[in-house]
Amino acid sequence: MGNNQKNSEYMCEFPAISKCETYDRERQTVVSDFDGTLLRGRSSFPYFALVAFEVGGVLRLLLLLLASPIAGFLYYFISESAGIRVLIFATFAGMKVSDIESVARAVLPKFYSSDLHPEAWRVFSACGKRCVLTANPTVMVEPFLKEFLGADLVMGTEIDSWKGRATGLVKKPGVLVGRNKAEALLEAFKDAPLPELALGDRKTDYPYMKLCKEGYIVPPATAEVQAVTVDKLPKPVVFHDGRLVQKLTPFTALITILWIPVGFLLACLRMAAGALLPMPLVYYAFWALGVRVTIKGTPPPAAKKSIGKTGVLFICSHRTLLDPIFLSTALGRPIPAVTYSLSRLSEIISPIKTVRLTRDRTTDANMIKNLLQEGDLVICPEGTTCREPFLLRFSALFAELTNELVPVAMTNKMHMFHGTTARGWKAMDPFYFFMNPSPAYEVTFLNKLPYELTCANGKMSHDVANYIQRMIASSLSYECTNFTRKDKYKMLAGNDGTVAAGKPKIAAEKIMGC
Repeated sequence: MGNNQKNSEYMCEFPAISKCETYDRERQTVVSDFDGTLLRGRSSFPYFALVAFEVGGVLRLLLLLLASPIAGFLYYFISESAGIRVLIFATFAGMKVSDIESVARAVLPKFYSSDLHPEAWRVFSACGKRCVLTANPTVMVEPFLKEFLGADLVMGTEIDSWKGRATGLVKKPGVLVGRNKAEALLEAFKDAPLPELALGDRKTDYPYMKLCKEGYIVPPATAEVQAVTVDKLPKPVVFHDGRLVQKLTPFTALITILWIPVGFLLACLRMAAGALLPMPLVYYAFWALGVRVTIKGTPPPAAKKSIGKTGVLFICSHRTLLDPIFLSTALGRPIPAVTYSLSRLSEIISPIKTVRLTRDRTTDANMIKNLLQEGDLVICPEGTTCREPFLLRFSALFAELTNELVPVAMTNKMHMFHGTTARGWKAMDPFYFFMNPSPAYEVTFLNKLPYELTCANGKMSHDVANYIQRMIASSLSYECTNFTRKDKYKMLAGNDGTVAAGKPKIAAEKIMGC
């Protein structure tokens, strides 16, 4: 009864979006609100919290959390504008604008894309020209809306800055709510016809909705309203950055803040167990400390140098820099790893031998051959990690060096923090992984590659690499891609992983089926 009354209140002037027809809208322009309309959630706090934590750390998140009751009171009892101003000030004051832009490009799209309202997206995507009016800061939402939803125009609240740093204040005309939205729309379309279609979710959207020929209200989302699924998104989010796994509500933000010091001590204990105990005992120590390690398949026996047998090269999918350590844990013996990049701190605390690749093909090939003469070896030919169910392109170098190839499918679960970063301090990666209350790793040993499928039998190295990529992807139900390390870093950090570069874009055509 209560929900029906609430919905009728929102539909008193405009019909529900479910009544909107999408046929023959290709030549029309749509203008839509963001929170509560294109997104199911009506609160922007989770996204401000992500920016606060990723740029300013736990202390900035604490400041935002302390300011949120004030913002909530002002928003619901005084004015929307006043409440949003408090969130903007608590989040942005003193931050570098470039850091905010980086988070908006690399972190927020993953969270925004997981909350798209299906009915709003059905209508929005049917129109030829797409515009968004939002009270959110433009700097936060524009990269996602233009890059992933195909928005042609984004009109949001503009933040003020001084010498490259946000002041926490907003530029005129202020926060885009109510009449300010209508005026912004009129200004943007002063030399063109106004949009034919308007979407909104609250009474403060009425002023701009009344300017359009048609207007539709998106009722408050219920538990039955499922977000748009990944396969229906115009562009999948292959790469994303940031330490937080889930969006933060005020309650989960408090839990996160309280857990961090406890989690850091627990991470140190777990890492000490992995580094100091004999490898056959690490598996049991991890389980005792809440780290779950699941082993599937049959691993090969250790190479015996006494009979002249060279080592096995384990070809692993790459989820975190801890992949070789959990492989060693699963085998019960330390396996040296060759890596493309590793922080000095990670090298020092690693319980296994790590060898850096130089990225010179001849030098690296000779080094890997020498290491295989000494015993087994592990390599992650993707060259960098990927969090989503995709495999990046495999470097083919490994296929030329040995016929003893064992594919290993690695996957993990983290519920609070990601153990990888492209923008942050990589030395903290293992700490963040082990700071999760109960992290898990699954190591699946696949069948050794038959001799007839190796380079020794005349196969091309890139064909061997692609075959192993497909094997691992199939076992994990992942999708193969042609993306490389450079693609990832251009997208997330604006460089190729080693030197600075221009603002990135990622090509959708690089995704291919397995």
